[in-house]
Parts: sequence; C-alpha cells; structure tokens
Amino acid sequence: MLRHVLDRIYATALGAACLAMIAIAVLVFLQILGRIIDRALILSGADPLGLAIPSLSDFGGFLFVAAATLALPATLRAAGHVRVTLALALFGPRVGAVLTVAVLAIALGLAGFAAWHSAVQMWDSLTFNTVSFGMVKVPLWIPQAVMTLGFVLLALAVLDELLTALRGHTPAFRLAEAKRSEGGH
Repeated sequence: MLRHVLDRIYATALGAACLAMIAIAVLVFLQILGRIIDRALILSGADPLGLAIPSLSDFGGFLFVAAATLALPATLRAAGHVRVTLALALFGPRVGAVLTVAVLAIALGLAGFAAWHSAVQMWDSLTFNTVSFGMVKVPLWIPQAVMTLGFVLLALAVLDELLTALRGHTPAFRLAEAKRSEGGH
C-alpha cells in the first residue's frame, strides 16, 4: 500500500515537472508568434499590436526550477542521475551494498539540507513579502514553495531507497541500472 502511494507521489511530481516544461514551450511559442505577427503588421504598414508576455523570463525561470526539482524523485528511482558504478563492480556485491547505503545516507543529508534551506528561503520571502523584479510582481514564496516541495520529495525518495537497501533489498535505481545494462529500457 505504502509503495503504491509513494510511487504515485513520485509519478505525480514527474507529471507536474513535464507540465512545467510544456508551459515553458507554450509561453516561448506565444512570445515568438507575437513577434512574428508584429513584424508582419509593420511590414504591411500597419501598427504593431505589441503582443508580448510580460515577465516571460521570470515565468520561464520559475517553471524551469519547478521542472528540475519536481523531477528529482522519479529520476532517482529510474537511475537517471549521474552515478559512478565502477567501484561497485570492483568490490563485489557485499561491499557494493555497504557503499550504496553510505552514499544514500550522504544523499539523504544533502537532500534534507537543500529542503531545509529552501524552506527557510521560502519562509523569509513570505515573511518579508518579497516579489520578483519583473513587470509582473510574483510573490517569490510561490515558486520557492514548489522548489521546496521538489527537494522534500527528493529527500523522501532517497529515504525510501535507503530503507529499501537497509532491509537487504535492491533499491529501485539499482534495479533500473541492471535492467538498462541488460539492454532493456
């Protein structure tokens, strides 16, 4: 039951990351389309409409951070992060299991650190009513909350993998690596 819930959370975060990337593409497309329409109007002697998306770079940055952080848990479980597995192959499965636990414990500390500091930054932005610098003033706690959520979910996914390894089972990222090395994607 818990496995299903966690997998659903990771998949939902990945889906939200994909939607953020699609939103970036749509916004950029609309901005380019607006420029093309304005150029065509100028060339035909008409006045441009001034079609533009205000604060596009801000929105694009916010969406990119959302996409990058929300995709972290699913990427971990799919072995999409860069890892050096040569040492695991050299030392054998027993030492490899110990190294995996050690690396996961360190990763949990780093993910927890990132989540904590992201949450502190979000809280400061909320407390001091900090807004973006663009034409459209966006309260910065909103995109920072999404970033914090991504880091919290990464910490949860790392903890999930660490507990799996500590129970003597193979973590999902190791299974994904094995499947990939066998030629199956």
